[in-house]
Amino acid sequence: MLHLKSADLMKEKIESLVIPVCEDKNIHEDKTILSLIKSAKKVKAFKGDKDDEVILYNLSEVSAQIIIFLGLGKLEKVNMESLRTMAGMAVKGVIKKKHTAVLMAVPLAAKVNMDMQNILEAMMEGTFLGNHLFDRYKKEKKLQPLERIDFLVTSDEAKKYRRLPSRISAVCQGTILAREWVSMPPNDKRPELFAKSIARLARKENLKVTVLGEKELKQKKFGAMLAVAAGSRNKPRMVILEHTPVKAKKTIAFVGKGVTFDSGGINLKPSASLADMKMDMSGAAAVAATLITAARLKLRLKLVGIIPIVENMPSGAASRPGDIIKSYDGKTVEIGNTDAEGRLILIDAISYTIKKYKPQTLIDLATLTGACVVALGEKIAGTFSFDDKLAENIILSGYKTHERCWRMPMPEDYKELIKSDFADLNNVGSTRYGGAITAALFLSEFVKDTSWAHIDIAGPAYTKKESSYCGVGGTGFGVRLLFDLMERL
Repeated sequence: MLHLKSADLMKEKIESLVIPVCEDKNIHEDKTILSLIKSAKKVKAFKGDKDDEVILYNLSEVSAQIIIFLGLGKLEKVNMESLRTMAGMAVKGVIKKKHTAVLMAVPLAAKVNMDMQNILEAMMEGTFLGNHLFDRYKKEKKLQPLERIDFLVTSDEAKKYRRLPSRISAVCQGTILAREWVSMPPNDKRPELFAKSIARLARKENLKVTVLGEKELKQKKFGAMLAVAAGSRNKPRMVILEHTPVKAKKTIAFVGKGVTFDSGGINLKPSASLADMKMDMSGAAAVAATLITAARLKLRLKLVGIIPIVENMPSGAASRPGDIIKSYDGKTVEIGNTDAEGRLILIDAISYTIKKYKPQTLIDLATLTGACVVALGEKIAGTFSFDDKLAENIILSGYKTHERCWRMPMPEDYKELIKSDFADLNNVGSTRYGGAITAALFLSEFVKDTSWAHIDIAGPAYTKKESSYCGVGGTGFGVRLLFDLMERL
């Protein structure tokens, strides 16, 4: 779908042409494009301000049905995210015109003071992700995604970056896979169904797949995970994905929280909070999609994805507040609140991962706490780690991909808040404050000396408002972040 193209605009037949424009500086050198921009700026309402748009039809200079000019604002404000956003908006506009293809004019790297690879990555991500339509549950498909997206570059650039479109496509397809899993209704992704879906796609990419059912989980004594699953008739699963290329020197493990629906258990959530609880498996979706994509791209890293999958429901068999359970690690946990279930399935998964695979780096992704959303809002993930270098790399990857992360504190004295009078730990803090921190500290009790980071994605994993390159529903947050991070580790 994504292609680099060198073409003469005066000779090329074009369905839709998109030209980004700066408010205060010229960012192109092609004479035809400069002439077209001059025509666009004759429209008084269009100055190239951020999000400005004007559409011209059937201009004599080029054989294009429509030409869309999109404003980027002032040159000093142009960055990867502004290009990504512009590209996503462009694709959405072309889709509404019922066209099937678009040609995107790429700014000159020297004129925007950016590396050409970063420019292309951002624009490709914006177009690919903006081209995604989640309409599988609608009888009438009103819109169709574009079939082809071309990027106008020089012949030398087309040759130099020829491998980029396939890599960006694969990572963005992984992001969309995670999005679709998250947006699916909970009746279509009960633990057994979700595990089967992951396993089927993983085996297609030759990943080693192991699925543990309730019987195996009991045999291996995953006590915390089983306690969360006890209230549901839909039995738990743990999916283990392994990507083991020859001569890989280090192992990176990802653990993803997979609660396919979170009612809160006996500590039932308020009605208003229940509707979106299908998204409580966003961490699992991101980890599974990352492993599947890594195998597709043949990454030269040994990767392990551990995905505990449960449904948290209230019933006569459900765990109760006050119950004491024994985790896989052997530590006992008093359940202070059954709605603090994600950390329980994560500690068993983390302990198992460290014992069996001894990874050099372990990262968990989880929609863990509403407290993190209160602290950072709905667009920024919280990052918790004792490893300064690992935390710094996560922040840098978040900055590049715009899957933003903010490092949160993990003060030693806050561990007092998760002590129990009757067990080794309590799964909730003794105060309502600092809930994201106490949740992370609870997890940290099980990571031993492994380099570990916890990313709380409760805010950015799901959106109720369409953006320039993401529709309503799952965002796929974490997939692009992890791929950039793996290049840094």
